[in-house]
Amino acid sequence: MRLLRHLYVQVILAVVAGGLLGFFAPSFAVSLKPLSDVFINMIRMVLLPVIFGTVVLGIARMENMRELGRVGIKSLAYFEVSSTLALLVGMTVVNIVRPGAGIHANPHSFNADAVKQYTAAAESHTGIVDFLVGVVPSNVVESFARGNILQILFFSLLLGVALAQVGDASKPFMNTLHSFLEAVFRIVNMVMRVAPLGALGAVAFTIGRYGVGSLMSIGLVLVCVYITCLLFAILSFGLIGRLVGFSSLRFLNFIKDEIFTVFGTCSSESVLPQLMRKLEMAGVPSSVVGLVLPGGLTFNACGSAIYFTVGALFIAQATDVPLSFLDQLTVLGVLLLTSKGSAGVAGAGFVTLAATLGALHKIPVSGLVLLLGVDRFMAEARSVTNTISNAFGAVAVAAWEGVLDRKKFLEVLQGGAEVDGEFAAQPVHVPDGVLQRATPVSGRQ
Repeated sequence: MRLLRHLYVQVILAVVAGGLLGFFAPSFAVSLKPLSDVFINMIRMVLLPVIFGTVVLGIARMENMRELGRVGIKSLAYFEVSSTLALLVGMTVVNIVRPGAGIHANPHSFNADAVKQYTAAAESHTGIVDFLVGVVPSNVVESFARGNILQILFFSLLLGVALAQVGDASKPFMNTLHSFLEAVFRIVNMVMRVAPLGALGAVAFTIGRYGVGSLMSIGLVLVCVYITCLLFAILSFGLIGRLVGFSSLRFLNFIKDEIFTVFGTCSSESVLPQLMRKLEMAGVPSSVVGLVLPGGLTFNACGSAIYFTVGALFIAQATDVPLSFLDQLTVLGVLLLTSKGSAGVAGAGFVTLAATLGALHKIPVSGLVLLLGVDRFMAEARSVTNTISNAFGAVAVAAWEGVLDRKKFLEVLQGGAEVDGEFAAQPVHVPDGVLQRATPVSGRQ
């Protein structure tokens, strides 16, 4: 029974059990939603301290502040290239499969009240200028209280740079923060033990609330999203593995606990502390991990971008709205802007899609009714794709910058004895090396 000690096995069993409960006892299954809510809240409880401590210490340990700018620029470049590729793959697949063809739905016959809450939220969707202004906090304590990741990331970057400039006088504070971060990681270890319960509650509620029958009516669009995510993964992650020089399959096996947890909870945030710790201990510098993973929650929504593309074009096909190639490129251009900030939590994507359709003024927003029954079932695919893309991005940016500890990274992927397998069930220690700049193995010295 040693296999049951692995977190990913426990999560798989929980997902299966949740599905069975949702199918055979839907009323009871719906009542299990608090299990998922409590788990997500526990993760959010430690999420900001992990981001704050990791980013501050990672930046403060940098030997050259120019590295910070390079890492930031390369991270944004990766995010935009990856998101654009996801949009293009989604557009290609939906034009080939055409999941909405033949439905001939009349948008005037839809019940607008069914999507009223989403369209109302979409109307308050801020523009790009307001979004950028909102990155700078007016009160950092309030930012922590509200859980604003981007504002905390901004403040952490500034504090890390300031500590690096202070020099030796900052060591007492950094040592204290180091100890605090190690304690927080031990809390993360405790929280991850109940991840299977969170997955059980989420899956049971989804099946019990929406039912398997809702998948049958327009199941083709659901299949289209999953196929597109898989195709994107093969193209994108396979290319990254080949360019950097590691096995993409081994890396996926390395983060399998996090993948299955995200699949069960439909939340990229649910594994962020655990994933940050794993990558650091595998040789990816904390300065890179601290920028790419938290920033990726907002800027690198590859799975969400696929969902938005498929959803928007599906509604156009289903309502017989003709879209030229130029029209579809316009949709992709709008999605590049509106998709930012939708990767973290299940449910945010539907509001973003409503905002996108409202901005286009061509595809009927009321067509969202067609996706209401299956939206929740697509959350697994897009959340998992978002998480994996950010993990690969951290490795890619570290290798691009020349700070990836390649020897340690490859050893972990090949063996993984210290950070895989029983990793999630063991006490956590944050070694000093994790909080220091990794020794470059190639490129810039």
